[in-house]
Amino acid sequence: MSKMEMTSLAEGYHALVIGASGGIGRAFCETIADDRRCGGLDRLSRRDDGFEITDETAVAAAAAKLADTRFDLILCATGALHIDGVGPEKTIRAVDAGAMSNQFAVNAIGPALVMKHFLPLIARDRRTIFACLSARVGSIGDNHIGGWMSYRASKAALNQIIRTASIEARRKLPRLSLAALHPGTVATPLSEPFAAGNRRVEAGEAAGNMLSALNGIAEGETGLFLAYDGSRIEW
Repeated sequence: MSKMEMTSLAEGYHALVIGASGGIGRAFCETIADDRRCGGLDRLSRRDDGFEITDETAVAAAAAKLADTRFDLILCATGALHIDGVGPEKTIRAVDAGAMSNQFAVNAIGPALVMKHFLPLIARDRRTIFACLSARVGSIGDNHIGGWMSYRASKAALNQIIRTASIEARRKLPRLSLAALHPGTVATPLSEPFAAGNRRVEAGEAAGNMLSALNGIAEGETGLFLAYDGSRIEW
């Protein structure tokens, strides 16, 4: 497990990981819990809490239970590549309306609902970070090989949601950094069918990398599409 300290956040910072039972979400929790600077960590997941990111009633109820907490760091580590046994398309001829709708529900609409209900729980008097897992394949400018239309489009939509929300949030939360995060190729069930001999990093290493990248953002720098190594990805 990668060890690191979120030195850019206040001593005793309070964190929330949404999607905490997934491979990357669990690694985020373990890495943050091991940070001596962390003063509190809350977790939400479908498996442990019945948190369903596509159900606004459930999202709102979860936020209401935490309404008395002010968070310094919120990580939305949800997302799906395969939904109901349907994987990414190789051609436009394989696009299915239902499958595409499911991708948007999980990868774009769900995180938008999280931002709607959890941004009000961000602390206003200090430097804060709110980040959602995206993917480099959601970059329109970086798309040179095609394929995976529904997944790409849902992540591109998420990126636009984050970019737009960051502009609005800046008015009330000028010290907040809102970012889309590309984790790289991580050794999780999501990436297993597409590894094809490519190097994958363990979830703990990926979590440490992404937290280090977030740690390097300047206070108030917001609306970012950030890779695990801290580099910026074109939209």
